[in-house]
Amino acid sequence: MPRDASELAYRLAGEAEAVCRHYLSNGRREGRYWLVGDVRNAPGRSMFVRLKESAKGPAGKWTDAATGEHGDLLDVIRESCGLIDFHDVADEARRFLSLPRIEPEPPSKPSRLLAQTGSPEAARRLFAMSQPVIRTLVETYLRNRGITPLHEDGALRFHPRCYYRPDDQSPTETWPAMIARVTDLDGRITGAHRTWLDPDGFDPIRLGKAPIDTPRRAMGDLLGNAVRFGVANDVLAAGEGIETMLSLRSVLPTLPMAAALSANHLAALLLPPTLHRLYIARDNDAAGDGATIALTERAQSAGVEAITWTPRHGDFNEDLRAFGRDALRAALRVELVPHDVARFMLLATAETG
Repeated sequence: MPRDASELAYRLAGEAEAVCRHYLSNGRREGRYWLVGDVRNAPGRSMFVRLKESAKGPAGKWTDAATGEHGDLLDVIRESCGLIDFHDVADEARRFLSLPRIEPEPPSKPSRLLAQTGSPEAARRLFAMSQPVIRTLVETYLRNRGITPLHEDGALRFHPRCYYRPDDQSPTETWPAMIARVTDLDGRITGAHRTWLDPDGFDPIRLGKAPIDTPRRAMGDLLGNAVRFGVANDVLAAGEGIETMLSLRSVLPTLPMAAALSANHLAALLLPPTLHRLYIARDNDAAGDGATIALTERAQSAGVEAITWTPRHGDFNEDLRAFGRDALRAALRVELVPHDVARFMLLATAETG
């Protein structure tokens, strides 16, 4: 049985999902990662454990987007079990590695041609199969949420019959959907976000989303990436939701923006190396608090000025629908640094006013 720490960590990484299921039982697998609240096994989705080696790094490495903590699976064992001495951590790791493991059965007919469900390749294919949003249900959906004119830069598309499956035991359904491409800093598509829409019109309760349990789902490689509107160089505005950022972009159409799709992903958003200033368009809730703190600390440590925008209601789309574009523009004007007012706000007023 291995005794050296690096060898123990290597062996545990080969069993990364089994380690997570055992020591981080309050989490769940999503794609290539195990998501849990923290390294001490709290419920939540702040911590990401890489389950398979990829171009981003080896299996077993984890990061807590809320706190910035990171480590390997030996750290998971230490913290989740409340151990202090490495001798005890190593003994527990050896004990775990000696347990019998139930190996999953291989698929009966593996195919090299079909992209794995939820993979970046599947996301690219879905986006390629979709169509421009002009004069589709997506345009209607966004207009009903006050988002007009539509400055979407090709990041959004429409699929008239996008597959939806409530769970593994349920039959597959088809609903119209807004498809958003998730890209890395180089513009490569790494994932896709689907918002299934109600074909029967705009419901003020669901705000135009389909009457299904989970009308929003993402697929592919999401960590650090985002749905991007415009190309960021020295200034960027980043927030959680697509509708939130499109609401801001409807009054600041030339300011590059990024929708990270959740608070945890916003906290972990990768920043362009040329960035000088970051506007954080937070949601007004506890998750938004944590994401703002984490992203601000990361930005400042990289020498990037971070400025927080806080909506009056839950998010900026709620503000747009409640107060209108002129009020939202006026509220943002006092939050922009003077140079950016001249650069983005005056041009935006000329274009959208």
